[in-house]
Formats: sequence, structure tokens, C-alpha cells
Amino acid sequence: MTSLPHPSQLPLRLTHVDGPDTARFELHGDLDHFWADVLQEAVERVLAERGGLLDVYLHCAGLTAVDSSGLSALLMIRRRTGAAGVRLHLEDRPSRMDRLLELTGTLDYLTTPEAEAQGTVATSTQRSVGAEEPISIRSDTTDG
Repeated sequence: MTSLPHPSQLPLRLTHVDGPDTARFELHGDLDHFWADVLQEAVERVLAERGGLLDVYLHCAGLTAVDSSGLSALLMIRRRTGAAGVRLHLEDRPSRMDRLLELTGTLDYLTTPEAEAQGTVATSTQRSVGAEEPISIRSDTTDG
């Protein structure tokens, strides 16, 4: 088990534990514009170094704040894990984090297991292509 970053007194403290086909990060502190890149780089490093990884778990119970940079890092991590065919799990989210994800329309994208390993967003409001009507072009205009 290793703690990132050193020293552990920093406002965001990550504890990283590897399993046979999993990586788990416990987050403690603020995921904000000063520290969001620390988490993103740590997850990207694990994705690059660990072949055969199936799941990345972010244990969020210890988060005290998440700002727009923290949300951006989570979205980028989601894209990277999806592209690698790895499922992302945001575990034990504080209610204020769920509220942020709901307000920004990212809750389903970041927490839907079916979409996680595919890199796609599953929504209930997607329209069928066949249901769309073409836009007509007026042919009665003249060049002038």
C-alpha cells in the first residue's frame, strides 16, 4: 500500500491499493483546482502500468469538497478508463458530491456501470434517428 502524494498532510491525500485486476484509491480531503491533477495523474499512471485491469474504484467518503476542476478530473478519468475498457466505480459518495453530479448532469455518466467500460453515455432521453424529421429548404428564394 502506498500513499500519494507525499507528505500525507496535503489537502488531498490518496491511498492506493492494488488487487489482482483492480485498483482502489481512497480519497481524503479536497478534490479542487490545486489537487485534481494529482488524482488524475495517479489513475492514468495505473492504467498505463497495469495490463489486465478490470476495475478502478474511487472511494469518495473522505472527500470534503469537489470543485469544477475536481469534476473535470473525474470526467477525464471516466474517459480514460472507458477507453481502456476498465470500469470506474465511485464508491461511498457524500451526498454533496451526488448533488454536484446531479446539478451538472454527470451523475449517470460517472456512475452507470453499463456505460463505464464502453466509454459511452446511456441516457433515457436519447432520440431515435428514425424519429427525426428533415429540415426543408426553401426553393423560392432568388439570388440577387
